[in-house]
Amino acid sequence: MTRIISGFAGSLTLAVPKAGTRPTSDRVREAIFSALDARDAIRGTRVLDLYAGSGALGLEAASRGARVVTLVENAFSAAQMCRKNAEAVQRSAAKGTDLKIRVTAQAVQSFLATTPDGFDLVFIDPPYDLGDTELAANLAALAPLLADDALIVVERSSRSPEPDWGTQLERERRKDYGDTTLWYAGMRLD
Repeated sequence: MTRIISGFAGSLTLAVPKAGTRPTSDRVREAIFSALDARDAIRGTRVLDLYAGSGALGLEAASRGARVVTLVENAFSAAQMCRKNAEAVQRSAAKGTDLKIRVTAQAVQSFLATTPDGFDLVFIDPPYDLGDTELAANLAALAPLLADDALIVVERSSRSPEPDWGTQLERERRKDYGDTTLWYAGMRLD
């Protein structure tokens, strides 16, 4: 069972596609959001959740105070679940809240080629079998769309190599949780 952990939609159960996705475990999501809360990296931000699956990462950010959340998922059934979950989170928000949640059923690279810039926080949780070259292309296309102080969280198999951050991004830290590795990165400042 996947659920929102904290915030105004805390304990809300999310619908998860029957196949084709690998939901981030509660333990890993708790670790991600504990780290983000410690940095005050959520409230009022513009969040992008690539390879969204059920939308759990982006919707957790919405529940914790993100201002705008965009969920990008190419698989039709998963995009439908994202929409259903986004509607449930939106209904849980206080009246008069200016939270905006957008779901787009589109390939990540296509989305990145056509979207406006201005993201503060980005989650990238691709299928573990996504090639390193494709992930590097996603990161290269994403970099020009980021705010100067943006933070990226990439979830990969612990057997995968470090992502190729390109020339505009740099790794901040790596954290391992069993078979899962989280990579945190930001804009290169030099």
